[in-house]
Amino acid sequence: MFELKKITAESIPAALDKAMRYRLLNEPMEAESICLDVLALEPENQKALPMLILSLTDQFDRHLGEHVRRAQSLLDRIDGEFERLYYQGIIYERQAKEHVRRANPRSGHIAYDFLRRAMDTYAAADELSPSGNDDPVLRWNACVRIIEAYPEIEPAPETPMGPILLGD
Repeated sequence: MFELKKITAESIPAALDKAMRYRLLNEPMEAESICLDVLALEPENQKALPMLILSLTDQFDRHLGEHVRRAQSLLDRIDGEFERLYYQGIIYERQAKEHVRRANPRSGHIAYDFLRRAMDTYAAADELSPSGNDDPVLRWNACVRIIEAYPEIEPAPETPMGPILLGD
């Protein structure tokens, strides 16, 4: 097998700029690879960790379960409760969007559940938000608009034994 080559510490800022460009070009696998290279050298790099989470969520259409687990596993390495909550909300929100895209009979209920989780997480992040940072509010509003735009996104129906519980 091949052995991965290591990047230099001096190249990290430029590498992270490239990772951002790859995400913007809708090439999340390339962005993921760059983030992994950075994290191999600096395991707690606070720019690479969120970018890796975003790169993984960009790939939910390909490997939902695996990429959700990988993204979730990175949250504890992010400094700051606000940041951890914010990125947790993004993971939930993007799971919801993937379920909407898949459009199976239960996907609207599953999407609703994940959007509500995202909204709850964004609300908690908003409580800790630094002054002038309305990112959680913007994400909350986006979730509300998604729910309003798709009539099939609704809570699971109640049963005589209580609500139907949907898995992660």
